[in-house]
Amino acid sequence: MLPPATRARPMLPGEAAPASPPPQRPEGAALRSTTGERLSKRMTALGLASRREADEWIEAGWVSVNGQMAVLGQRVDADARIVIDPAAHKDQAKRVTILINKPVGYVSGQAEDGYEPAASLIRPDNQWAEDRSGRKWHPGHLRSLAPAGRLDIDSVGLLVLTQDGRVARQLIGDDSLVEKEYLVRVAYTPGERLPDRDLALLNEGLELDGQRLRPAKVSWQNEDQLRFVLREGKKRQIRRMCAAVGLQVLGLKRVRIGSVVLGKLPPGQWRYLCDDEYFA
Repeated sequence: MLPPATRARPMLPGEAAPASPPPQRPEGAALRSTTGERLSKRMTALGLASRREADEWIEAGWVSVNGQMAVLGQRVDADARIVIDPAAHKDQAKRVTILINKPVGYVSGQAEDGYEPAASLIRPDNQWAEDRSGRKWHPGHLRSLAPAGRLDIDSVGLLVLTQDGRVARQLIGDDSLVEKEYLVRVAYTPGERLPDRDLALLNEGLELDGQRLRPAKVSWQNEDQLRFVLREGKKRQIRRMCAAVGLQVLGLKRVRIGSVVLGKLPPGQWRYLCDDEYFA
């Protein structure tokens, strides 16, 4: 006979049976490999998610390895079967990407040296009136919002901030080849005009930090403005390229990333990336 404290209570007529308890995450059951690669790193290498997304999905219980729910920090073998719950992709689809026309005096990332981050411009009263995305601002859209590429404090134009790791990988991943287009106002300090041989160097032939730069497309827009199209983004790259051939940068504006253009977005305002817009 069961002790009184644990004896089952008889069910009353018409009473529903109690619901079964939800399945519990198996403590350590998925940690089968003590070698191998971290699961989040493996997911990133397979193109399943960014490292941040992978950790979030694992923590939420949306990832299984060889049929068992994954746990944070586990390692997996190269032949591990990794499955992502469709709920993770639905959550990812809700993540937003925001475009800002960054003015001078704002930093792209975290506040520094007394300068405000560009994200501080993302307020409901500052959303572009012609934003056609149909989205309404929500405070949750600021959560985990990070710049996908940077503009230095003295540069202006198109800045992308996103919650979506896929967008970040596309724009700033090591293998990214998405074009970024800039209009750069310059002055040639050694003489009247930049020689053609130096213009050719800007297109192909310069090195920075001991590494040869990828070929660029550099051409004159008018007598004091160059158009740069790059497929990489080293720190202050355009300013350093210009300095290498005797050009002083007087103004720098990013006007396009991939197929997304700055357009008529006013300085200091922002809009959402539309569902029919793609960087590449």
